[in-house]
Amino acid sequence: MKIISAVGARPNFVKLMPLYNELKRNKRVKHLIVHSGQHYDYIMSRVFFEEFNLPKPDYYLGVGPGTHAEQTGKTVIRFEKILFEEKPDLVIVYGDINSTLAFSLAAKKLLIPLAHVEAGLRSFDMRMPEEINRRLTDQISDFLFVTEQAGVDNLLKEGISRNKIFLVGDLMIDTLIRSQARINNSKILQKLNVERGKYALLTLHRPSNVDNVKSLRCLFDIFYEIQKKIKIIFPVHPGTEKKLAKFNVRRFKNLRFITPLGYLDFIALLSRSKFVLTDSGGIQTESTFLNIPCITLRQNTEKIATITSGTNIVCGNNKNKILKTVTKLLKKKKDKSITTFPRAELTARKIVETLKNKFRF
Repeated sequence: MKIISAVGARPNFVKLMPLYNELKRNKRVKHLIVHSGQHYDYIMSRVFFEEFNLPKPDYYLGVGPGTHAEQTGKTVIRFEKILFEEKPDLVIVYGDINSTLAFSLAAKKLLIPLAHVEAGLRSFDMRMPEEINRRLTDQISDFLFVTEQAGVDNLLKEGISRNKIFLVGDLMIDTLIRSQARINNSKILQKLNVERGKYALLTLHRPSNVDNVKSLRCLFDIFYEIQKKIKIIFPVHPGTEKKLAKFNVRRFKNLRFITPLGYLDFIALLSRSKFVLTDSGGIQTESTFLNIPCITLRQNTEKIATITSGTNIVCGNNKNKILKTVTKLLKKKKDKSITTFPRAELTARKIVETLKNKFRF
């Protein structure tokens, strides 16, 4: 049985780790890793392979930056050649980036079975490239591995056969649990000279927030008010750094810019923060599991379980709503009663067992 895991960006690598380790236990499986190179520099890519003890990818496509069409087209062309050479029995894709859709198209055109990890999530906002990628990938996948019940409901409403849908849990939480001891040993707070619960964490990378000068400056006006009340630590995405420089966005004394972090240090910083401000989907999930309040800087979210769990507040760039939420969170002690996701360290095992039953390996 030959399986290719096709990845391309930080969130994909986080999901890959537990599944890679689970598949490695089966001697009848040859598991190859193909990396598109959509995220390509050390801190966005290679450091994750090092921290997770993942092997060097068997194939690196070197796609790099570009428009959506350029990234998708290059990935399809280069991945197809690998598929001709390797003739895998299954391709597994992860999440909703441009590479996810490109890998899926190449595999399906060659009639290779396709599995989608983190299927069924919907923001219902077709202005988001991720929404287009995930919807199209789900339509052509043979195995849809879903993280939460809302994903199952979405797929059924879209006419996907129930026989293809498997509610297995979230590999991101699987990875977090497996990495907990090393996360606890992180010295990132000492390196940054901050105290637990005395800072907020900020991440920002969505085109809707950073590609438009009006939107970006609106958010930084909000951050200016927040940093008067609490220190903000901001690991800056490389693409966001370029936009900040291009638009000459002001920096503030209590808003601290740092370089992007590896997984272990970032999760340690998240788990010890007062709250997080983010436009990331994955961080909404991780913060909810860690019981850290999350202010989502988007108009919507595909992670419905984070809303129903009570830790995530979707605020968009509404200044009044964000500042009111911040004021409330600063007064509030950590609520131990908030319901978090169930422990999900068996997610990888559930996925492998499903595939074993289908392929008899």
